[in-house]
Amino acid sequence: MNRSMILPALFSCLAACGEEEIVDANPTVTLEPAYDVVVASDLVYAEGLAHDQTSTAPLPIPLLLDVYAPDTDASNRPLFLFVHGGGFTGGTKTKPEIEAMGEYYASRGWVFVSVDYRTTEELGTLVDMTEDEVIAYYTGIAPREWIEHAMVPLAAGDLTPKQFQQSLAMYAAQRDAKAALRWTVAHASDYGIDTDFITVGGASAGAITAITLGISEQADFRDEISAEDDPTLSTTNLDASYAVRSMVYFWGSTVKLDLSAAIYGVDPYDADDPELFMAHGTADQNPSTPYSEATELQGIYDGLGIDHELIPLEGAGHGAWDAEVDGQGLSELAFDFVVASQGLNVEG
Repeated sequence: MNRSMILPALFSCLAACGEEEIVDANPTVTLEPAYDVVVASDLVYAEGLAHDQTSTAPLPIPLLLDVYAPDTDASNRPLFLFVHGGGFTGGTKTKPEIEAMGEYYASRGWVFVSVDYRTTEELGTLVDMTEDEVIAYYTGIAPREWIEHAMVPLAAGDLTPKQFQQSLAMYAAQRDAKAALRWTVAHASDYGIDTDFITVGGASAGAITAITLGISEQADFRDEISAEDDPTLSTTNLDASYAVRSMVYFWGSTVKLDLSAAIYGVDPYDADDPELFMAHGTADQNPSTPYSEATELQGIYDGLGIDHELIPLEGAGHGAWDAEVDGQGLSELAFDFVVASQGLNVEG
């Protein structure tokens, strides 16, 4: 898309006495950096249960996010919440490429939120445990049916202990990402966020989590564990709700949606799912995120008739942060899609 051709979305308000002044209902963003960026780091958005290397019962830990906000008094800013990658074994919200995205979007009028979440680093160590002991060890971190589903291939030798923990970390990460979005919605007035214009995105494991955040039902990855098993649920703004308008996917997959569907027997997709932007390297050799994952998701969206765009990053492998298409980087390409998808006004 030619960026100069993006047209602002306007709302015309007509009164009985005649046509009144046109009212600008949608947020305004800028093509070029227009604002200084204020960063609030390590804000606690919730707690979650976790293990260290010696614990026998899970203990609560704080979950953190960073907020990048434009230094402007606008009260209807769009939101972009981003989830880092790391194979559900690690990663950080302060990855330099994500920090650069935060600066990019916040300097143009978005509130950008970068989220940390629980990974296998918070799941302790499996050592000579029986099946019942494993279930007890992870109760409150993942639902019993999720744990039992992963234990079948573990017992058969088809999953390593690390892969078993990655499966459980997928659930914990999703629970946390949803809690982060609810926290942000609950604090929308603090940052001048218009919650009608929410984008979620991520890279690799973060893309897996972001599309699951947009596509799954709000109760999913929230209500499968009781407050008795996970007392930290009370810290997660359970009364807040959200509506994701757009999703940004960098070299991810549908693996978590597939896993949830296998466990609970529910097709996660429907025609009300958010619009989707994808960028994926055609030579991605990561076994969990081959390029075919993007084309498969494209086919699902074609079938549902939902607006989407897939940008093949020709010849690029996994983690192609520096990729360009027709002179535009990933942030610019996603900018154009989200602006058009949400009808944002553009200045400059």
